[in-house]
Amino acid sequence: MNKILLEVVGLSYSYSQSGAYALILGCKESDLKLPIIIGGLEANSIAAAIEGHESRRPLTHDLMYSFAKNYGITIKHVIINAFKEGIFFSQIVCVKEGEESIIDARPSDAVALAVRFKCPILTNSGVLEEAGINMRDIDTQEEEEEDAIIYPEKDKYERLDDNTLKQLLREAIDKEEYEIASKINEEINKRKNK
Repeated sequence: MNKILLEVVGLSYSYSQSGAYALILGCKESDLKLPIIIGGLEANSIAAAIEGHESRRPLTHDLMYSFAKNYGITIKHVIINAFKEGIFFSQIVCVKEGEESIIDARPSDAVALAVRFKCPILTNSGVLEEAGINMRDIDTQEEEEEDAIIYPEKDKYERLDDNTLKQLLREAIDKEEYEIASKINEEINKRKNK
């Protein structure tokens, strides 16, 4: 499968899951975004590295970065390589003395290290097609109704018609509620695959 370059588009607080954040990865060549739910510590670590903040004491990812550099290990790239049952999987491709090795990692840890090493964050077309949210489809829909729609629980999404789901998806993205958007998108994709 083709490897696709991603970039960190943003971090958004998750209103439905206490202490969690949505890490948004975007593809420059398309309107697709990957929303990945991560923990607060990992979100803080990614944000600190992007903004160039230095902690008085090293965060875990800073320690891993220093450890790797000290022993001559670099990261070639990280890849979000799978999406199974609503969970993202990733790998870190490391290089030491010309020898490559691959380490499985949570996407949050992989991205936290990628921003420190300033290395590419990749995915493949399969993951992007299955879990990505297409912004172009959202933007070309009819204008939103004036009355706000209350987000239903995840198990109720299957009872909604396609147009309502698309409207909910658009509202969730507009409000940067990417966790909700991800759940709605999951239901839309489930219907496409039937």
